[in-house]
This record gives sequence, structure tokens and C-alpha cells, in this order.
Amino acid sequence: MGPRIGPAGEEPPTPDKATMPSEDTAGEDASPAPRDLRPSVFYNIKFFVLCHSLLQLTQLMVSGYLKSSISTVEKRFGLSSQTSGLLASFNEVGNTTLIVFVSYFGSRVHRPRLIGCGAVLVALAGLLMTLPHFLSEPYRYDHSNPEDTPQDVQASLCLPTTPAPALALSNSSCSSYTENRHLTMVGIMLTAQTLLGVGGVPIQPFGISYIDDFAHHSNSPFYLGILFAVTLMGPGLSFGLGSLMLRLYVDINRMPEGGIKLTSKDPRWVGAWWLGFLISAGAVALAAIPYFFFPREMPKEKRELHFRRKLLTIAASPASKGEDSPLEQSLGESQKKQDGLAQIATDLTVIQFIKVFPRVLLRTLRHPIFLLVVLSQVCMSCMAAGMATFLPKFLERQFSITASYANLLIGSLTIPSAILGIVVGGVLIKRLHMGPLRCGILCLLGALLGLLLTTPLFFTGCSAHRIEGIAQRPAMQPEPGLFPSCMEACSCPADGFNPVCDPSTHVEYITPCHAGCTSQVVQEATDKSQPQVLYTNCSCVEGGGPVLGGSCDSACSYLVLPFMLLVSAGTAAFSITHTPSFMLILRGVKKEDKALAVGIQFMLLRVLAWMPSPVIHGSAIDTTCVHWALSCGRQAVCRYYDHDLLRTRFIGLQFFFKTGTMVCFALVVAILRQQDKEARAAATVSGPGSSPGLQQKLLVSEPERKREDSRV
Repeated sequence: MGPRIGPAGEEPPTPDKATMPSEDTAGEDASPAPRDLRPSVFYNIKFFVLCHSLLQLTQLMVSGYLKSSISTVEKRFGLSSQTSGLLASFNEVGNTTLIVFVSYFGSRVHRPRLIGCGAVLVALAGLLMTLPHFLSEPYRYDHSNPEDTPQDVQASLCLPTTPAPALALSNSSCSSYTENRHLTMVGIMLTAQTLLGVGGVPIQPFGISYIDDFAHHSNSPFYLGILFAVTLMGPGLSFGLGSLMLRLYVDINRMPEGGIKLTSKDPRWVGAWWLGFLISAGAVALAAIPYFFFPREMPKEKRELHFRRKLLTIAASPASKGEDSPLEQSLGESQKKQDGLAQIATDLTVIQFIKVFPRVLLRTLRHPIFLLVVLSQVCMSCMAAGMATFLPKFLERQFSITASYANLLIGSLTIPSAILGIVVGGVLIKRLHMGPLRCGILCLLGALLGLLLTTPLFFTGCSAHRIEGIAQRPAMQPEPGLFPSCMEACSCPADGFNPVCDPSTHVEYITPCHAGCTSQVVQEATDKSQPQVLYTNCSCVEGGGPVLGGSCDSACSYLVLPFMLLVSAGTAAFSITHTPSFMLILRGVKKEDKALAVGIQFMLLRVLAWMPSPVIHGSAIDTTCVHWALSCGRQAVCRYYDHDLLRTRFIGLQFFFKTGTMVCFALVVAILRQQDKEARAAATVSGPGSSPGLQQKLLVSEPERKREDSRV
């Protein structure tokens, strides 16, 4: 017979003649076990690591995909940046409300099965995010038309014979049904984001604890390193997927007859944002299948069994019966500590756990190192959440690039830079054998370098070109046009949007009607590019035109690559602080509080950073808007921003959080220096007058302490 898997969590029986060759004997050729009696692949911890890496990768693709298409969702459903920021932050609401209880449940539940259920919920939430696309009517990029007429560029021309402004027709279509439909779509997306956070609660904590419990103690860090490395690719893939999907038209599944006359460079273009959610949700659903076949507990890896059996042999030998060996004593003490921690979590009921948690929280927050490091991580997370949510939109507006290109830049430059910074931080700790003080200094230097690298971002950009009839600053009156009375007879719709650009003066008009244009010419392109649309006979344009369809190009589009290189370099510098800051947290609390300290840390990061930061950044972006689209009398999406003000406030918020991070790390270094001086003074005082035994103890413990500090 082949090796038999015993009950979960139990030690295997004493190996007999049948099981010894196949499991324990090294270097001997064992006869292969029958195929039907071999252990299942689901009892292999390596296979679990592979499955969990793929699951966390796809989960982060779902949760990060909204950030890659945030500006597209705003245009499609008429949302302000504040509302879209609230939508992005709702991912953390469900996660925050349940993450604390993960510390309570621990290993009481069937962890793989619960991970699978959470993954299924994530997949359903991703599908729910696509529901507004299928429930809403086809996208109309020319809102100056009544809803019962086909989209036609003629509606944007100056037509003096128009009996009434199209605005009246547009307002007549506004009803309680229209507003309720808008609120329903927003409510569906908020619900989907909440479920997405709830489904992600058990995935990472239970997966990490499952790997650590059943992997060999020397293999566990290696497996977790693989897990984190693969997981970090998820945000990059989400931006890459967004770059591909936003090149497709939003209604690709229900294209109008004759197609559309928009290009991806047109400001009215809306990409297929929903298609990425379908793809990533399907990937999560496939990755969730194996978790329903993993056991609740699996045997330890083989080398762990060898190690335990050697210890049992040593313990059973006659020389060791009188007194326990130091190795056995240390193993017994560590096992008692682990059992004690597990016993605390096991004996508490849910009510007792809720009562005890505030006291543990207050006791943990009294540690100055823990508190300051968590505050620094809160500042970094605020910076990261705002950057991840609104950097694609910022690049679109500041440098007049497409949403697809913005996502491509972020996915190929910024995300890999963050991964590189995290790896470099971990390597530096391992190679230089850094203790707490050196970790604090490394964090301070990384934050200072990141701050210096991103300071030039304030000046990397240019002012917005002139938009005729729109103020260049918020809350200012628009400047008078070149010909104030040129479009009085045109009956231009106030809520129309079909921008055109005068190439000679670099002045933009909201619609051809606002430029006084009465005719249109389509020039067929010689290559495979889209045809060029020209508008002629424009009474509001000096010389009568012609003007080109689409917005004017930015005068500083060439600065987008230097801007992204600076952002990526600053991101890499700040990412270096990731691993050493975690080490400071683990060293700054008592051993019995480490598990809950990590849970408290993640809870504070979500409550103080990942939830409010997108809303704060979105509100700051909204204050720089100079022209809002109107939907039934309410402000919808912003169409034009003051570029200088947008850059100053967006980068200024980032600079504020980066400065807070650096200040917190500086205080950490100051406290650690003071503690190091006190420790040296105490050692000096006790040295001359102390006994030789105490001196020997100090000499012996110093290398041990350094070795302990160097462990990551």
C-alpha cells in the first residue's frame, strides 16, 4: 500500500515497512504507489500556493479595474469626481466591517472553503458592476438631441431656422423616472463595490495562515514571497486590461446602424469599461473552483515530518531521559507560546472578543513606535489611494492623452516601480542585517528621497488653452468672445458638447454651433485612420474657419513621459519603506499582541486612508472645474478644468501626505536613537561592577540580539 493520509491535524502513525520507503527513506528507490492510492494533489501545499497566487492576482484585477476606468464611468453616468471617489472607497466599507473578526475566527473554520466562498462573492460583485451597462440605454454622445431622434452631427450646427432651443427639449425629457434611473445605477455600483470588499475579507488572511500552518517552517517564507510577488502583478494587469478595453466603444454589443463617428481621442469617447469587469470576474470564478476541494487541514511537508521524528528519537534515547536538551526546551517553550495564543482566541466567545478588542486596541496604540509607524503608513496609503484612483484622469486632462494610453503608462511604469521598491527594501534589510534603528533610518531616507523626486511635478505641466465662453478660473465670469453677437440666431443648446478647435488661434468652442458654423465637410483619410471632420462658414471664428472637430491638443503633451518617470521614481523610493516599516511594527509591540497588532494596523489603514482618501482627492479635483455638464438641472460630469489649479491641488495633496510620512519616520528615528542611548548607558553602568556571569551573558546575548534583529 502507498502512503495514507490520516485525519487532518493528527501526527502520522509510526511508519511501517510499506510507508517508510515512499515517504521517509532518503536516497532509496521506492516502488511507485498505485495511481488510485497516491495522495491527492489537493493535499499538496505547493499546489495551494499556486492556486492562491492566481486567486489573489485575479481578485486584485477586479478590485483595481475600477480605478483604471474611473474617468470613463464618470462620463458614462454623469458623475462628479467626489461621487466616483466615494464609489471607489466603498470597496473598503465591507472589508473594514469584517476584517477584525478574521483574527477571532482564526483556524476554527474550513479556511479553503471560506476562501472559495469569498472568491465566488467577488466574482458575483464583478458581474454586478456590469449590470448598469445592460440596464441603461445606449450611450448618446450628442446630448443636444431629443432622445427619440438619431444621433447626428447636424444637431450641433448653427441652424437659424430652429424653432426652439434644444435645451427645452432636453429639459422636457427630465422626469422622476430619469432621476430614479440615475440613482439606481449609482446604487447598484455602490452595492457591488461593498460586496467586492466583503468577498475579499477571508482571501488573504486565511490563505497566508493556511500556508504558514502546513508548509515546512523553512519553506513558508519562500512560499509567501512567491505569493506576494505574483499578487503585486494584479494592479498592473488591471491597468493593462483597462488600456485594452477602453480602446473599444462602450456599446460594442449594440452598435447603432451605420456605426459611430467618434475616435478614442474625442473627449466624448466612452470605452467598454464593463467588459473588463466581465473578464476579471470570470477569471476569479475559475480561480475559486479548487478551494472547494482542499481539506480543512493537510499534513505538514515531508521535511517537517523528518525533523519531528528525529526529535522524538532523540527524546527517546537513554542519554536524554534525565534532562531535556536545550533544543527541546526551546521548542517546548515556543510551542507553549503558540498554544497560549491559540487558546486565548479559542476560549473567547464573539461577545467576549468584542469586549476585549477595545482594550487591546488602546494598549497597542500606547506604543509610540507602533503608533508613529502606523500614522506614516496611513499617510502613504492616503497618497497611494488618491494616486491610484485619479492619476489616469489627471493624465488625461493635464496632457490631453487618451484613457487607454494613461492606463498603459501607469501599468507599465508606476506599478513595476512599486514592486521594485518593495523588493529592494527587503533585500537591504536582509543583506545589511538591519535592526530597528537602521530600519527607521532606511524608512526616513526613502521618504525623503521620494519627496525630493516628486517636487518637480508641481512645474511639469502647462496652462489650459482658451475655451470660448468659459471662464479660465472657477467662480469667474467668462471672457467676452471675439464676436459677441455672432451666434444669437443659432439657438445653440446650453448642454450640448461637441468640441471643435480653431487651429490658427488654438481656441476651442464647445460645439460647432457656438463657433457659428453652418456646414460640415468630411475629409477621407488616405491611410487607415479615421476621417477628419471640418466645420466651415463659422461666423464666430476669425476668417470664417474652418475649424477641426475635437478638442485642441495640449501644448505640453511631450511632458507626459518625464512626468510619469518622476512619479515612478518617487513611487519606488516610497515603496522601499514598505518592508522595514512592517518590521518596526512587529518589533514595536509585545509578542502576544503581534497578531492583533497587524489586524489593527490594516483596520486603521482602511478607516483612515483607503476609505476617505479617494473622496478627499475627488472633492479637491471638483473645486478646479470651470464648466459642468448639466443633467436635468443638476451638475453631472465636469467637462473642463483649470489645468494649473488641478495640478497644484492634486500634487499638493500628494506632497502633504508625503511630508506627513517623512515627519512620522523622523520621530520614529528620534525615539529609537533615544532608546538605543539608554540601552547603551544601562549596559555601561552595569558593566564594570557587574559579575562575570552577567558580563558573559551580555556578550553572548549581543550576537543573538543582532541575529534576531536581522530576521525578516
